[in-house]
Amino acid sequence: MAPARPAPVPLPWGSILPLPQGCPGGSVPFRAMQCSLYDNKPVLGTPARYRWVPFHGAPNVCDLNCLAVGHNFYYTFGRVLDGTRCGPGSPDLCISGRCLSVGCDGILGSGTRPDACGQCGGGHDTCLFVHRLFQGVDPSSGYFGYMNVTKIPAGATHIKVTDKSRNYLALMTSDGRYVLNGDWSIAWPGPYEAAGTRLRYARAPDGTESLEAAGPTNEDLHVMVLLQEPNPGIEYEFWLPRRHPEPGRGDASPLRQPQPRGAGSPPPQEPPVTPAPAPPPQPGGSATEPLPRSPPGRSGAGAAAGRCGRCHPAKGRSQRIWHFCQSDFVFQGRILARRLLGQETRYEVEVKMPYRHRFPLVAREYVWVPNTCGCPPLQEGGEYLLMARRHVNYERTLNRILLQDDGYARPWTPREDRLVREAARHCPQPRPP
Repeated sequence: MAPARPAPVPLPWGSILPLPQGCPGGSVPFRAMQCSLYDNKPVLGTPARYRWVPFHGAPNVCDLNCLAVGHNFYYTFGRVLDGTRCGPGSPDLCISGRCLSVGCDGILGSGTRPDACGQCGGGHDTCLFVHRLFQGVDPSSGYFGYMNVTKIPAGATHIKVTDKSRNYLALMTSDGRYVLNGDWSIAWPGPYEAAGTRLRYARAPDGTESLEAAGPTNEDLHVMVLLQEPNPGIEYEFWLPRRHPEPGRGDASPLRQPQPRGAGSPPPQEPPVTPAPAPPPQPGGSATEPLPRSPPGRSGAGAAAGRCGRCHPAKGRSQRIWHFCQSDFVFQGRILARRLLGQETRYEVEVKMPYRHRFPLVAREYVWVPNTCGCPPLQEGGEYLLMARRHVNYERTLNRILLQDDGYARPWTPREDRLVREAARHCPQPRPP
């Protein structure tokens, strides 16, 4: 004899229900639990005993249709209990044998749905739609490699990125961890998890790529491109709640992105480049900052001619406080690599401990020094306390971290950590942008 089941209690239209929640990991789904009540019980008027699991191919989704394990038939044990989902992954619920929708406001039959940016019952006027085409040129150093496309802020929904070329889309989280196509290694198409949402990465035989995610994301995502050929254009779009500031177009092509190292195929060798001429002065001041002039005989032309003099590192408490207050970036970093490019030196740095930053700082950065003399002296593998400025050129095609040759760069020690924290008390902390 089948076990007794509680009689369903009809709920009036418009009842307020608790929003459906996912079951804890390892728990038995509600419909499966109802089928299991009939395990090893006599049914069909025979002494045969069966074990039952949900069957989802029957016409009425609100009947308790259960499949006999190991057999090719199912049996209907009446209706499911009220509150059972109509199907796997469905937000709708069975009430008195009918599949009814529950609005995102928890009201049965209200029909209220989230808007494009995830706000329950909101209209599109509460959302900001971002739709752009990135047509950035190749990096100014002339090599093919990684280049930033845009930052997708936390809270974004309905994300879609499309690239129609032989280049490869890449994706990095806010902590500098690659999700897709990082470190010169190409990932398989398919689903991926990142920033609290599921991503779908697709790549067609002709090279066309797409990256889609429903969102909302719980952290910033950085879209990049691994260049193999000139960029014909990368289209991207997403929705944001109106409270988010619209991403600036200046964020679309910074050249500060760290170059991946030590995995997959090595990047091509980078030819030396000649720095751009100094920008003309701008009336009334400007947010852009020209390269600082170096004393003759230590850098610039003197460095190219091999006439490097002694380095003059910043020393003393007053210099430490002055540099700390004037710098856009103060952090503990480990030097990963050093490369001479034209009359400048570029260091790849792992950011280990940020103390101060007026602008975003990721786990790996390039730090540029406007000379090739080794001033300040930074050794590969060493850890240093660095105080640097942001440099954006007149054309706004460069956005990088610049460490002046007479800037503050000291080997990191616990004592240096204590001293820099003391210096922080003498100037206001910057507000993140």
